[in-house]
Amino acid sequence: MECKRPATARSQPGIEPIATDPEPQLPVVYPDITGQSVTVTDASRILALDTYGTLATTVYALGLGDRLVGRDVSTGIPELMHLPLVTHNGHELNGEAILDLRPSVVLTDYSIGPLEVQLQLRDSGIPVIIMSDRRSRDLIGPQIQAVAQALGVPQAGEQLAARVRADTEAAQARVAALAPADPARRLRMVFLYLRGNAGVYYWFGEGSGADGLIQDLGGIDVASEAGLKGMRPLNAEGLVKASPDLYLMMTKGLESVGGINGLRQLPGIADTPAGARSCVVDMSDYQVLSFGPQFPATLEALAEAIYRTAARP
Repeated sequence: MECKRPATARSQPGIEPIATDPEPQLPVVYPDITGQSVTVTDASRILALDTYGTLATTVYALGLGDRLVGRDVSTGIPELMHLPLVTHNGHELNGEAILDLRPSVVLTDYSIGPLEVQLQLRDSGIPVIIMSDRRSRDLIGPQIQAVAQALGVPQAGEQLAARVRADTEAAQARVAALAPADPARRLRMVFLYLRGNAGVYYWFGEGSGADGLIQDLGGIDVASEAGLKGMRPLNAEGLVKASPDLYLMMTKGLESVGGINGLRQLPGIADTPAGARSCVVDMSDYQVLSFGPQFPATLEALAEAIYRTAARP
């Protein structure tokens, strides 16, 4: 299969809650990943903050969206866009803005920081639950159930996890129908994280979440194939050697370098099959790597963009 043109993946940005205003059964004593047992006695004013926007989206999908009092810059579902931002300079937590909102509980992880702010919140007496920052398809269900357990709505968590699991299986069947069955014909893909205005140029490899997404899309992750772990600065020589057929990107990241024409000016990009053919598939920054309740819709939208528009048999 050959990729021949750019495409934008689009799916419905909203999500339907699994329940209508479920009543949290509190108190809950929740053991977070730091080993501390955090007692939650009040879930009336929730903050859920991470780099992916996954935690707040999960809280909303559990039916507790009206209890959220603020958001991080990565939380982009329309139903929560009215909430005040508590991050600045990208993904930095603003301690003063958080304290002004008087949260009764904060869910967060180490994908966002600085850690000093999270510790400051805990020292102020706010229950702060540090959750896992790992993201992959297999962890979506456990992550949903962990958020639900921490907020005292475990039954809603079980129901939401089951719905997402069923929707993911349906999306995977759709991918299987579109992607080449022959491994030799699979597209070689790489995820680029670019912020041209800040001079940030990264490619994502093993353990970044992008590797699992590419696998779920029926592609070959060339960064992992090259031995790249996590996220690393873009290397022109390594990129050319990896020879990707397709670039996956965030929409704002692509815009930040001047679109596809600007992307092709970056070292090494135009010297790859993907660059030569302008084969770039972009998707909303709020969705493409969220790995939360939106994942089934994300997976299906990306598959449609890749195999129906950008590449054809």
